[in-house]
Amino acid sequence: MAEKKESLLGGFKAFLMRGNVIDLAVAVVIGAAFTNIVNSVVKGLINPIVGAFGTKDLESYSSCIKGTCKVVNGEIEGVQLQWGLVLSAVLSFLITAAVVYFLMVLPMAKILAKRAAHDKAKEGVAETMEISELEVLKEIRDHLVAQRGPSTGTGTGAGSGAGGGSGSHPTS
Repeated sequence: MAEKKESLLGGFKAFLMRGNVIDLAVAVVIGAAFTNIVNSVVKGLINPIVGAFGTKDLESYSSCIKGTCKVVNGEIEGVQLQWGLVLSAVLSFLITAAVVYFLMVLPMAKILAKRAAHDKAKEGVAETMEISELEVLKEIRDHLVAQRGPSTGTGTGAGSGAGGGSGSHPTS
């Protein structure tokens, strides 16, 4: 039983020590703080500006679909749709999405594209070097074969054709 507890704890520790879990935890904390900033901007700046074009704060806008929506004894009579709250939440989402895209996703995509282009160029250079090395080795081989000439041939045909031909082979 003690071994099972150690393996469970060891597995849990290994899970926590993975880079992805730590990165995710950091992202959640930063995301929560960032959400508070965006909500403050929407509630403190955007809602009053939108409300300035109307008669009240953006979150206060509502419509009644049943009844007159009067406040009687601290309670609202009728069925009220608070579309200002929804609009405020949509604006918060759009601002958050725009900031995340333009400040995080777009720059990271550009960095990754540059890295991919660099890696591709590096692969091309390595491939060119391999081809160049192969060509140099072929040239060295051809040069050595040409230096041997037809007089060093052992009758196996290894050097024939590369020695320039001295006319010693009968053609009839």
